[in-house]
Amino acid sequence: MRMLPSRGLYAITDGPRSDLIEVCTAAIAGGAAMLQYRDKTRDDARRREEAAALSSLCAKSGIPLIVNDDVELAAAVGAAGVHLGEDDSDVACARARLGAEAIIGTSCYDSLERARVLAAAGADYLAFGAFYSSPTKPHARNATPALLREAKGFGLPLVAIGGITPANGAALIDAGANYLAVISAVFGSADVRAAAREFGSLFGAKHS
Repeated sequence: MRMLPSRGLYAITDGPRSDLIEVCTAAIAGGAAMLQYRDKTRDDARRREEAAALSSLCAKSGIPLIVNDDVELAAAVGAAGVHLGEDDSDVACARARLGAEAIIGTSCYDSLERARVLAAAGADYLAFGAFYSSPTKPHARNATPALLREAKGFGLPLVAIGGITPANGAALIDAGANYLAVISAVFGSADVRAAAREFGSLFGAKHS
């Protein structure tokens, strides 16, 4: 696997936005361990340009860029990997397209059974949530910290997502989350770098 860090803030973009590269640079400067490019629009030209720029930025910064939902875009820009939801390509197809070293993450929502299947299929990390009310997905299925404790048995890194803030994130780390995946509390902040640094401090990290 390529550059999968052991733990930390997993910053997920909230595009489209005109200052995307600037705020992602700030998140990385604040200590984000991984970055996911998430843009649900169909503006393929803009999405490819942005993903390519972020791929370069992440490569220079030594962190993985993960592309949300789009295996072909990940391949086109040389991203470190892809994140797949339940309506996306399966793990085997993504692996065949992106190669053995790609990071392939998967959404498990509130389902241990789905996590079991995806772990067996070769996923590199398992994401659970939403743990708290999320402005990005207000109707998301609810997960509990107990789910993380049980999922440790799969032997893969675990991602917690959904309404996570510096105030509630520590409990999820204690329950077994290796990464806190955050959108609004980082990219909705007036000071993105400071917000990222605050999440990093939950993992005991020290950033400039």
